[in-house]
Amino acid sequence: MGDAGIIQAIRKRDEITIGEVITKYSRLLWSVAGAVLDNVGSVQDVEECVADTFIYLWEHPDKYDPKKGRLKTWLSIVARTQALNRYREIARRNTVHLEDTDLADQLGIGDDFLEEETWQALAAAVNALGEPDREILVRRYYYDQKPREIAVALHMSAKQVDNRLYQTKRRLRQMLSA
Repeated sequence: MGDAGIIQAIRKRDEITIGEVITKYSRLLWSVAGAVLDNVGSVQDVEECVADTFIYLWEHPDKYDPKKGRLKTWLSIVARTQALNRYREIARRNTVHLEDTDLADQLGIGDDFLEEETWQALAAAVNALGEPDREILVRRYYYDQKPREIAVALHMSAKQVDNRLYQTKRRLRQMLSA
């Protein structure tokens, strides 16, 4: 059965078809969500993202357009979106305690100069960063992910991640020295 046929069957609430879709695409969607949540989310977070993707398909089969691409690709995009939303939720729950990171060292700010006011300024500067710069910085210095891991999760090259880290640290240094 082709993608259009699968969607038609799901619209008719065919549970056998959704079961076959789950069996066929679970591994792929697990790897997509897992790449985004690597070193951040738990196995349960990845599992929930995959389950939420299939629930979304079940509840919104009309959102898939076979003219725009394959079902496999669409499901992967939905899974990635679910995982990014979960990542942001985890990041909001886990406040960044900058004193527990080596970010200050990376910015060239010595501990002897770090008073409470400086920590607050650093936290405000990090929170003021736009995406994906803030996410890259948090993944690197809070979650201790390597640039290659960040690149995979954000669908960027490792070189792009390195460049953004360099530019972001430079911008933060300028903000804090002003």
